[in-house]
Amino acid sequence: MVSLKHWQDGAQQLAAMGVRLPQADVEATRRAGIEQPRWIHFGGGNLYRAFHAQVAQDVIDAGGMDRGVVVVETFQPFTVDKVYRPYNCDILQVIMDEDGTLDQRILSCTAGALFGNPRRAEDYQQLVRYFESPELQMATFTITEKGYALRNAAGELFPYVAKEIVDGPAGAASTMGIVAALLLARYTAGAAPIALVSTDNFSQNGRRFRDAVLTVAQGWLAAGKVQQGYVDYLMDKDRVSFPWSMIDRITPNPAPATEEALKAQGWEDLPLIPTGTGVSFAGFANTERTCYLVVEDGFPNGRPKLEAGGVILTDRETVDRADTMKVTACLNPLHTALAVFGCLLGYTKIADEMANPHLRRLVERLGYDEGMPVVVNPGVIDPKDFIDTLITHRLPNPALPDAPQRIAQDTSQKMPIRYGHTINAYAAAGLDAGKLECVPLVIAGWLRYLLAVDDEGAAFTPSPDPMLEQLQDLLAQGGVALGVTDPAAVHAAVEPILSNAEIFDCDLYQAGLGEKIERAFCELNAGPGAVARVLAARMA
Repeated sequence: MVSLKHWQDGAQQLAAMGVRLPQADVEATRRAGIEQPRWIHFGGGNLYRAFHAQVAQDVIDAGGMDRGVVVVETFQPFTVDKVYRPYNCDILQVIMDEDGTLDQRILSCTAGALFGNPRRAEDYQQLVRYFESPELQMATFTITEKGYALRNAAGELFPYVAKEIVDGPAGAASTMGIVAALLLARYTAGAAPIALVSTDNFSQNGRRFRDAVLTVAQGWLAAGKVQQGYVDYLMDKDRVSFPWSMIDRITPNPAPATEEALKAQGWEDLPLIPTGTGVSFAGFANTERTCYLVVEDGFPNGRPKLEAGGVILTDRETVDRADTMKVTACLNPLHTALAVFGCLLGYTKIADEMANPHLRRLVERLGYDEGMPVVVNPGVIDPKDFIDTLITHRLPNPALPDAPQRIAQDTSQKMPIRYGHTINAYAAAGLDAGKLECVPLVIAGWLRYLLAVDDEGAAFTPSPDPMLEQLQDLLAQGGVALGVTDPAAVHAAVEPILSNAEIFDCDLYQAGLGEKIERAFCELNAGPGAVARVLAARMA
């Protein structure tokens, strides 16, 4: 038997099993990182564990960084206490190939894990000390798109954000507030430069990140809690940069089948660690082989040798084109389409959905026919090669335990980027967005999904979404339930949703799609079996 907690004691056995091991001095790297990291990562979820940690390990093994990464959680301490610290912050990465091969590697690049929230004073003060040091070069983030959201659909600050602005830096509680407070500590300690890199999966993430931090900081300035010099520091890109990025790697929750396969190989301490939120962890992280990370090369305090970890470093325009290609056309819209229809049709694996000819045709048309016409080739990644690989290898990979329920999380936050952008791009290019067929069908499918009744008429629990209750209330107040197809009733209920530019980045009626979406929704909502029938008819 072998153990992740004590893997160094069984290193020879692991090597004989084909498990790849760290090449650098693990203990020296760990000690140096705990003393003072150059790289801090916020959001220690499965994407970090499967991807960023691989990048960091590659960089360390190549001699491009002499100390480990410190991982920080700001919302809840669960992963710090239950996932990182029990395993000495080590990770077993499991790459799942289409033939069922499990390519395993020990990632020992994470030096420590902190709950960086004032609720845990000791960890938070350690994090403050890290930020005060000029040796810290960068902080990366995977906190999901909603982690940057400060306002509701009406454009008003969330109450907790308004409160932390009134309370000032000492009352920081949200991730954006905590980051702003840490930057204040860095400014006060000498204003050393730093790069703050969002690697979350949405377009122009660096711009939105910067705007969110400045919203908090300028609120503090207006409330008399900070000085103008601090805000000037944040606004100076030569001192505080917010590089844009594009990231891509499908990283599902650790799967029971993977756990069992590892146990059969002799691993004794890799049980699934449920959180009660629909997300699970384990000592291992399972993922696919394909991955991309494209980052704007703007690091005012220097950086580790990220290119040694496969990171593509380039200019902002190229990053934006690569990200726009993926997020708005070649991957994410396809994923969301499979998510909402997969939940309605009772699927639990994306790979199984790709065996459904109508769902496969839907994503092919979404990508090739409706997304690609407004894609600008970024140069560093070929769009057609990207989508070819996605549809023929990545999405159908039977070894990858990815679920539509995972991807359906926070769909309201994804709509403006995954569909609104394409609609707006058609208008900007002088094309008629009203001729789109698959985009409005997916949006109609999302409205149908919000009813929380599957295609057989059985209730299901929608995935977490910050706007779920609000959107469901609008439909319920309009009397829309399964079987309601009266056009007037449907219009009255969905018009406040489809016309809301905060949700779609445009008014869908003005874009020529509102009525088309309403008609599609009526078809999908006709009764049990309607979703499958509509997909079969439209994707024949």
